[in-house]
Amino acid sequence: MIEFVQDRWADIAYRSYQHASLVTQAVVIATLVAIALGVLVTRVRALRGVANALTSIGLTIPSFALLGLALPILGIGVLPSVAVVVFYAVLPILRNVVVGLDGVPGQLVESARGMGMNPVDTFVRVRLPLAWPVILTGVRVSTQMSMGVAAIAAYALGPGLGGYIFTGLSQIGGANAVSYALVGTVGIVLLALLLDALLVLVGRLTIPKGIRS
Repeated sequence: MIEFVQDRWADIAYRSYQHASLVTQAVVIATLVAIALGVLVTRVRALRGVANALTSIGLTIPSFALLGLALPILGIGVLPSVAVVVFYAVLPILRNVVVGLDGVPGQLVESARGMGMNPVDTFVRVRLPLAWPVILTGVRVSTQMSMGVAAIAAYALGPGLGGYIFTGLSQIGGANAVSYALVGTVGIVLLALLLDALLVLVGRLTIPKGIRS
């Protein structure tokens, strides 16, 4: 195993970078989309049931099946990989956005409006900071889940360590089959732990001290 890693160290490092980059970019996009949708859902109460149903049903769709549906439309490579990862990443974040925004006391919002803040200022300076701890929890969950989805996206020739896992599975019985699968799996786990640690640091830097748990 050590010799396997030494011989392919540059490729492993590059694939690890690709995997982390894919997940990070997808989660950033998903967070922006989820916040926009969350604001809409909290303003239009009739959409709450629809949002809950979509997040629940969406998480039950096998990622392999969704990737298979995306291939004829988006082709192979990076695009279907990003699309599938973003789709799954949005779901837990959206749920937490709605919960977080609903948890902001109405008295604080009214006080902000009474001080002359417009709706945008009220959202940016009051609602979003107070809801951010809950939203960030959803981002952390989404990031961990996206690590696995990004590995499956390698089936569409997407970037990342998933290619090592599929190579190992396709070479079962071969000399390096276990090494490929193990390096890909362990690498994804380590990246997941690293990104989660970074998100904890982001929380310490962005969550006001007064509302930290």
